[in-house]
Amino acid sequence: MDEPAEIGRRVQTLRGRLGLTQRQLAEPAYTPAYISTLESGRVRPSETALRFLAQRLGTTFEELATGRPARLATELRLGLTDAQRQLATGAADEAAVGYRRLLTDAEHLELVPEQAEALLGLGDCALEAGELDDARRHFEAAEQLLAGEPLPRRARAVRGRAVAHLLAGELRYACYLLEAAIDELTAGGLADPEALLLLYAAIIGPYIDMGAHARAAHAAELALSLAPQAADPALVAGMHRQVARTFLAEGRTADADASLAKAQSIYRQLQLHTDLAHCHWMRGYVLAQKGELLGAEKELRTAHTMLAAKRAALYTAQVEVELADVLRRLGRRDEAAVLLSALLELDDRHGAVHAAGAHRLLGLIAEEDGAAEQAEEHYVRALALLERSGASGDLADLCRLLGDLLRRTGRTEAALDVYRTGLGHRATPGTTTLGPAPAGPQPA
Repeated sequence: MDEPAEIGRRVQTLRGRLGLTQRQLAEPAYTPAYISTLESGRVRPSETALRFLAQRLGTTFEELATGRPARLATELRLGLTDAQRQLATGAADEAAVGYRRLLTDAEHLELVPEQAEALLGLGDCALEAGELDDARRHFEAAEQLLAGEPLPRRARAVRGRAVAHLLAGELRYACYLLEAAIDELTAGGLADPEALLLLYAAIIGPYIDMGAHARAAHAAELALSLAPQAADPALVAGMHRQVARTFLAEGRTADADASLAKAQSIYRQLQLHTDLAHCHWMRGYVLAQKGELLGAEKELRTAHTMLAAKRAALYTAQVEVELADVLRRLGRRDEAAVLLSALLELDDRHGAVHAAGAHRLLGLIAEEDGAAEQAEEHYVRALALLERSGASGDLADLCRLLGDLLRRTGRTEAALDVYRTGLGHRATPGTTTLGPAPAGPQPA
């Protein structure tokens, strides 16, 4: 609400345009003296008084209190909805242009919630494009704007920032952000089911990558229990997509596929093409785990086509790693190697975990071709990339591969050292170095 003098001048101007006296404006709820005092800026009107006067003056409370026509704010919110739809249906570039324009308009109108919404949209667009530094910057700016709001209002910004760190290979910091938010929500009695569902679904991935499978399973159980309380179908679908990862880690491929089928059904109904592409990607992974390689190739190529068409560079590169593994297992090693070699130049942009995955597969291909020295070089590069990410499960697996290679080439002592390193990285199931597990939601 503006200062009393500004509001007073606004009331006086609108009254004059309508040709009303102070008495005509005031009655029957107020006195002419009150209107005179208000117009001179000597009293701050209550919300009740402004709503009464706005009705008499043929305007809105918002316009009388702030000078901003309500129509402009409504148009801005409609624009945000349109940009969100563009992003969801795969037009990330167009959505980003819209969000930037809407952010400028929201700043001009001093509409803080709309500024935050535009920044969150820009963060999501940057994630799609693999521009992780920009994504973090947008999410941090949104979080700062909402600093005075309850945590449920800030959950999307926290989750976005955590995902940006996760995609950059900074798994432990991503877990820290999500765990801290979950603990604050539950400890502070702010257990908003949709906010918790958003955070629990986001933390499953980094837990699995760090080898903390018991924690991932616990988060999945809590997410499943919260799903009936969530009104947003896209949020529920995203939860099913992440829960499928825990089923895979436990060897429950049929349950994983059932969860992905639920997610796909919702995404198709909502026409959320990006998320649907992720489901094809995960179903390809499920089929690969089951040994159904031709089906896996088909699903992964579908995901790759959908993501590449949207120029989602980061996610496209991740799918290429999975597809290359399937091609290798099908005996098409040269085709896989070409796909992976192109990714090695993208180490900095696409995060340590994914670049390490490309080096690991190239190492396996080199071993299969009898090029032990080249394989060792790839494994060492992959280890160097993973050591800063905290991906304990991947590190342990890589140490096993390198140790086996060294043992076969007669370097037993070096192999033992590598095996010991792998054992040191192997996290105890359900634990990380982050302290106690995040608290679950309190029963109603």
